[in-house]
Amino acid sequence: MKLYITRDQAKGLLGGTKFELTAKAELTGEESSLVSKYKADKEILLQKEIKIPFTSKSFILDINIGGLMTGQTFKCKDIADILEYEKNVKEACGTFKNYIEVMKNFGGQEVIEYK
Repeated sequence: MKLYITRDQAKGLLGGTKFELTAKAELTGEESSLVSKYKADKEILLQKEIKIPFTSKSFILDINIGGLMTGQTFKCKDIADILEYEKNVKEACGTFKNYIEVMKNFGGQEVIEYK
């Protein structure tokens, strides 16, 4: 699996700069087959409540396997938001890799040695 992260910026309608972060996971053939076999595209890898500063509002950030496979874009107001989204995407991708490892090992046995 490879994770591609693209950062972009554009002028806002009222001036200022808007930022975008796009994340897309590229899977190997085997990884893609495992996701299909276990119908795992809707599995949520990361779910966080994001509070909007200076308001009582919030929204839920969902990153799922299908979203990472097709590419997911996050729109941000500042660079700090970009960094936070990037951290969350990388965390979700780490979880995705764990899912893949578990799916690969169904029907087998794992040996864990403790010293």
